[in-house]
Amino acid sequence: MSFLAYDLTFLSVFIVLVVTFIYLKKKNLKREGILLLYKTKWGIDLIHRTGSKYKRTIRVLSYISVFIGYLLAIGAVYLVGRIVWLYVFQPAFVRAVGIPPITPLFPYIDKLAPSLHLPPFYFTYWVIIIAVIAIFHEFAHGIFAARNKVKIKSTGFGFFPFFLPIFLAAFVELDEKRMARKKIFDQLAVLSAGTFANLITAILSFGILLGFFALAFAPGGVIFNPSDITSPSASSFYPFTVINVSSVTMVGNNSVINPSYQQILSLMNNSGLNEVMAGNEDYLITKSSIEAQNNTEKIAVYYDAPAIRAGLAGIILDINGQKINDAGQLSTELHKYSPGDSIVLTMMNNSRVYNQTIILAENPGNKGHAWLGIVLIEKENNGIMNQLYNVVSSFRDSNVYYASKIGDFGIFIYNLLWWLAIIAISVALVNMLPVGIFDGGRFFYLTVLAITKRENIAKNAFKVMTYFFLFVLVVVMAFWIFYIK
Repeated sequence: MSFLAYDLTFLSVFIVLVVTFIYLKKKNLKREGILLLYKTKWGIDLIHRTGSKYKRTIRVLSYISVFIGYLLAIGAVYLVGRIVWLYVFQPAFVRAVGIPPITPLFPYIDKLAPSLHLPPFYFTYWVIIIAVIAIFHEFAHGIFAARNKVKIKSTGFGFFPFFLPIFLAAFVELDEKRMARKKIFDQLAVLSAGTFANLITAILSFGILLGFFALAFAPGGVIFNPSDITSPSASSFYPFTVINVSSVTMVGNNSVINPSYQQILSLMNNSGLNEVMAGNEDYLITKSSIEAQNNTEKIAVYYDAPAIRAGLAGIILDINGQKINDAGQLSTELHKYSPGDSIVLTMMNNSRVYNQTIILAENPGNKGHAWLGIVLIEKENNGIMNQLYNVVSSFRDSNVYYASKIGDFGIFIYNLLWWLAIIAISVALVNMLPVGIFDGGRFFYLTVLAITKRENIAKNAFKVMTYFFLFVLVVVMAFWIFYIK
């Protein structure tokens, strides 16, 4: 049985337990805004002891925390700007990604957006990561508040009743009146403490990830999962070129003279590869790919290569028994052969290992050399999640398949640590947006108040900034709906 089956079982059991808990504790639940809160006294003594015992250390960390808070706020605004630019001016990217610009992180999001090439995100991961991030985030708020003698009224967790009751939130409730009487810097320190803790969590997770990966994984093949010719974020694909529609002389077995875009389409099969000749060169293309390009003058077509003819896809493990660990070794091994030679590739696809025989062709750009006909590049990543992908995955080649030395357990731990690092820093960034519902909103308000010394200006700036970001969200969502229709 696959881990997904175990995970779905755990999800079902978890929902039953949470619903039962809500029913049994309904008298102790309190509605605040969109949340149902369950308040406790768990950890309050530990928070106060920590905040009182390490006053000097926390004071030093306060300066670091506030400074990092401003850096994260700047980074969050920049990433929002990048998202706006992508979703407004890059329709191809929007169609390829498919998901809305602001998508809550929920289990199995990797299945909803396969074009992002994210690792599996199981519900088990979600529960563990939410617990780690929320506890450290909220306890950091509490410890910094305790250091500044702000009373901790309660701790606890909440539920979002408008969704399935698995969407949890942790909180540390402060005495807001006492908090408001503290110096602005002390308030800023308390507000930024949560994101500071998230950043530390991300750094620690990434460090553990590096060590674990070095010990538990080894290169074991080259990943070749070809994307469509129209994909803007492909990391591997069959080689292609762009030709003029008017230069086409053959479509399948049909001769044409100075054809139109519509004439070429009418001569193509609806499924499978179609042969196209232009300038005495043979090319291949699918009808759907040309339709997606929607260009009546120029079209992108595949070179007629062995890989696309064979439908090559998956992980290349070896060539004629010679182990292949990376793209460089793949290229070196192919250079040992000549055009017309037959090779046997050991492939793996969806955990199935099989052999595939390929007859190599002549490289059109390097006569006399054998050609398989695949292209491997480093994938470009966009969006909040994928902007961070390069950082968290910089130690590994995106086109190399790394085999776990300890089986599925190694893959489980690696993906858990990967998601923990990604989500921790994502939460830190999003939480510092200068918007009312986040810590960054009040952080922005206090900053303006410190600069202007006028509360009315700070409140108005806070409102304007919040409404501005809400307006931006509406605009970006409108473009998303327009592009995917």
